[in-house]
Amino acid sequence: MNGQNRKDILPGTTVDIVLKADQKTGKLTSGIVKDILTKSSYHPHGIKVRLTNGQIGRVQSIKKQ
Repeated sequence: MNGQNRKDILPGTTVDIVLKADQKTGKLTSGIVKDILTKSSYHPHGIKVRLTNGQIGRVQSIKKQ
């Protein structure tokens, strides 16, 4: 799953996100979703989330549980 649909992401889901500072390089950061920040049901660049460690970025992939 690519992280563009809000319904695919729940708090506690393990995801790979791209941080704002890493958008040019595409470097991914892995973590567990704490909050979902995007209100719309779909976003072409990925749903914005806050991880449990406080980092904020757009979901690029969702890890299988």
